[in-house]
Amino acid sequence: MLITHDTRCALDTVVDLVNTVPDDDTTTDGLVDVPALGDFVRRHEISDVGVLSDLDLAAVRKVRGRFAEVFAAPDARAAAGVINDLVAAAGTTPRLTDHDGYDWHVHYFAPGASVADHLAADCGMALAFFVVAGEQERLRRCEAPDCRRAFVDLSRNRSRRYCDSRTCGNRLHVAAYRARRKEATG
Repeated sequence: MLITHDTRCALDTVVDLVNTVPDDDTTTDGLVDVPALGDFVRRHEISDVGVLSDLDLAAVRKVRGRFAEVFAAPDARAAAGVINDLVAAAGTTPRLTDHDGYDWHVHYFAPGASVADHLAADCGMALAFFVVAGEQERLRRCEAPDCRRAFVDLSRNRSRRYCDSRTCGNRLHVAAYRARRKEATG
């Protein structure tokens, strides 16, 4: 599956957005206020965003919840339904652009769109490409029992199980190794 630079950026953005509240745990909200939303926007170099407000924060949180539904969708039809709703509500207006040193790519949000509509349109379309390609199962949650962070499995054989093999994967492998050693020494 060919993933262009702008699609990859949108995927990274949607994963980070969903993970601002891992698995709907509202006690650890990474978008606690407007400055946190501003940091998120700057970190992901989201273009054409004006002055952010509490209304933007509420709208982005709502979009985040809908994206979490895509990662939890039991099948492509359910994921497509959520993505269609998000993209339609954002009033997508595909247009070619070459800004900030990047070659030609497509933006799906309308000029002057809110940050929530921007995220819904661009990130929604990035997720739509996976559904269209029959790759919806690549939109996953970490299998570590104490993690559940969202990620996109871009491995060649669709075998990635953890959001980060250095932390979650390694921690579980070490625990399994220790359990085997303990059992062997009885």
